[in-house]
Amino acid sequence: MSKALSLILAVALVVALAGTAAAEKWNFASGYPDSNYHTENIKQFIDDVQKATGGKLEITLHGNQSLFKLPETKRAVQSGQVQVGELLIAQFGNEDPIYEVSSIPFLSDTFPKARKLWAASKSITAERLTKQGIRLLYGVPWPSQGFYTKTPVSSVGDFKGVKMRTYSAMTSRMAELMGAIPATVAFSEVPQAFGTGLVTSMYTSPQTGIDTQAWDFSQHFVNVGGNHTMNVVIVNESAFKRLPADVQAAVLDAAAKAEARGWKTAEETTGKQIQTLKDKGMTVTAPSPEFRAQLEKIGATLTDEWVKKAGDVGQTVVRKVRE
Repeated sequence: MSKALSLILAVALVVALAGTAAAEKWNFASGYPDSNYHTENIKQFIDDVQKATGGKLEITLHGNQSLFKLPETKRAVQSGQVQVGELLIAQFGNEDPIYEVSSIPFLSDTFPKARKLWAASKSITAERLTKQGIRLLYGVPWPSQGFYTKTPVSSVGDFKGVKMRTYSAMTSRMAELMGAIPATVAFSEVPQAFGTGLVTSMYTSPQTGIDTQAWDFSQHFVNVGGNHTMNVVIVNESAFKRLPADVQAAVLDAAAKAEARGWKTAEETTGKQIQTLKDKGMTVTAPSPEFRAQLEKIGATLTDEWVKKAGDVGQTVVRKVRE
């Protein structure tokens, strides 16, 4: 009886160890603080995956650029240094114009337009990423963009010679057309850049303003709408294909839910974020019709320049947004 019991326990131990060994472990490189709605959405995505797979896939989140800096994450996923990552996709416009389309000012200045733009560009973005050994899981927009400044601004002319923090080639080009001096500054380095005088203004979302505590170094936010730049979550294609079919399906289902949830949250949270800036003492204004017209003219120039780079694909995407 003792031998039989020992045999049963041994078999149970082997089965348990086999189950543990079968669990796939992934690392997820994220770029933003825990309080950011992108990060909160990622946490829910991870939870959904782990519940749906019964622990067959365990994902560990490394937030706030603790594993890789934002610009490094795409290469890290592509090379397999990390399995999953979050990108500000517009930062990679030098690799392919389609990656930066969401950062064109005033092409998608409302959420309905942003949805049309993502619908028109998502499959193309996924196709280009696939060629690089990367699978697109989902995309979520940032809230509308605006200008953070130390002093009031009411026209494009007020930016002449002003040092502006930008986050992509597209926003740097916009700064140039405004007569400003662009400086690409990483998200985590924004407060220091303002503190040292490297920049005195920036064009970004209310969420980034909250994440960087913009009220400590700027007093004004002009909510111009601008655009809704996309964040995307990507996975190494080889790592994904190694998963069992049921686990792959669970990941894709969780990704679809994360995209829908992220879009809803982005739209719902914008008003709350604007109120937070006000509560922290910032002066929040809308641009005058004249100021907006000046910005839209610059946006039209940027759109035309982008279409020339993107070719037929670019023409198709822009046409679909404007339909």
